[in-house]
Amino acid sequence: MNLAAIDIGTNSIHMIIVKVGSGDHFDILMQEKNMVKLGVGVFSHNELSPRAMEDGVDTIKRYVQLADQYGVDDIIVSATSATREAKNGREFLDRLIHEAGVSPKLISGKEEAKLIFLAVKGAISIRKEKVLVLDIGGGSTEAVVGDENQVLFGHSMKLGVLRLLDNIGHQNPLNEKEQKALKSQIRKAASKTIEKALEIGFDKVVGTSGTIRSLAEACLEKKDNPSPESVNAEEVHLDDLIKLRDKLLELPPEKRGEIPGISANRTDGIHLGALLLVALLQMARVKTLTISDASLREGMIIHHIGKQKLPIGEENQGRTLQEKSCYWLANRYETELEAKKHVSGLALQLFDQLKHLHQAGEQERSMLYHAALVYDVGLYVKFQDFHKHSRYIINNSQLRGFTNEEILLLGHLARYHRKKGPRKRHKRFKKLSDVHKKQVRLLSGLLRIAIGLDKTKNQWVQNVYCLPEKNKLQIQVFSVEDVTLEIWEAQRFADTLSKFLKKEIEIVAG
Repeated sequence: MNLAAIDIGTNSIHMIIVKVGSGDHFDILMQEKNMVKLGVGVFSHNELSPRAMEDGVDTIKRYVQLADQYGVDDIIVSATSATREAKNGREFLDRLIHEAGVSPKLISGKEEAKLIFLAVKGAISIRKEKVLVLDIGGGSTEAVVGDENQVLFGHSMKLGVLRLLDNIGHQNPLNEKEQKALKSQIRKAASKTIEKALEIGFDKVVGTSGTIRSLAEACLEKKDNPSPESVNAEEVHLDDLIKLRDKLLELPPEKRGEIPGISANRTDGIHLGALLLVALLQMARVKTLTISDASLREGMIIHHIGKQKLPIGEENQGRTLQEKSCYWLANRYETELEAKKHVSGLALQLFDQLKHLHQAGEQERSMLYHAALVYDVGLYVKFQDFHKHSRYIINNSQLRGFTNEEILLLGHLARYHRKKGPRKRHKRFKKLSDVHKKQVRLLSGLLRIAIGLDKTKNQWVQNVYCLPEKNKLQIQVFSVEDVTLEIWEAQRFADTLSKFLKKEIEIVAG
């Protein structure tokens, strides 16, 4: 089943088309964005301009045509701040009904906040913690506090990039007096909302929307992030945002677009977005911001799935968002999930018993576990070089709950679970940082042995016992069955771990 969601924002009009999978999971088939800037002038004149309305109608008509080409079963359309506050907002919606053939819904700020939180919860791993989500739009900023089970508080503040731009009246650099006036306006509009959020309490702040993601990308460009243009679950420090804000406030519009990560379409108001974001984070008393790539339109899809109770298969398994993502991927590419759970158990036994030798921590342990669940998804494509196909699938499957770096590591662990282990001459491995190279060598070494110990796919090996000596490591294997083939296979692939630990490895029946 294919669905489309169109988000008519104050700054941009977005559409995603998705293929609904199991549970509330979906694959994004395509995304479109047009920065119509529907809200330009709305907050000073209370009307959508004829030009903006025309562009908006044309954009949505084109989106509907695209959706039809993808054979969507339904198109969900929501309009937000600019349309809510414009006197002729209803006229615009009527035109969409008659000219584009859609049924747009004018949603409240509170509903918008809840949908945004729903989207973020599907993209960021939220366990036993409360999260404050901030979404800076063109006309409003949504703030919502919630946990993995419920929304505890949500409010829409009359603060947005185009609203501030209308207030200041120009796109040029701001002097100290103008900056002071805007900061005062922000505090006045946001103080009650942030105070309520602080009263409820939260463990971290998550930011979403185009403005926040653009600012995050600009900060991450300097941090050698593996994929700064695709930001999800990454952390950005307040100090870096402050430096970026100060730089943007001094530059004319034509110079702002020269900063990596800042698109030319946002140069009119990105400096105001930076000023707003920093002010909100300072009021919230936090030093870091976690970025989510999910926003209103993803929340619209998830809400629609739940509301319609679509017949889309069994619920995803898994305790955490990361585990659910890996289970989903394994099921999607028809791998034997129970066998992968067995391999993961053996890999973790090895990891835990050898911890005093490798000194790796919980992050590496988590990567090893999740890699063991998905390392052979490439078999779905073709047996030949399936380890390379696995890396490609992992890198391009929109796994939720993982950072860019973690997905990069998962892909490399899948790549090196068989055949030759990591080599200096391998182009992609060569590009990794020294820390990541070390992680790949260790974790792929452990994974290769664990996979070898299930060569016959019978899950006969139940336990392993590691006996390290000065120059040797003996791994005893315990089973009630004859596991000669398993021991042979594991020994064959013990070379990578042997090189990492600088010890000869001997695998024997216990």
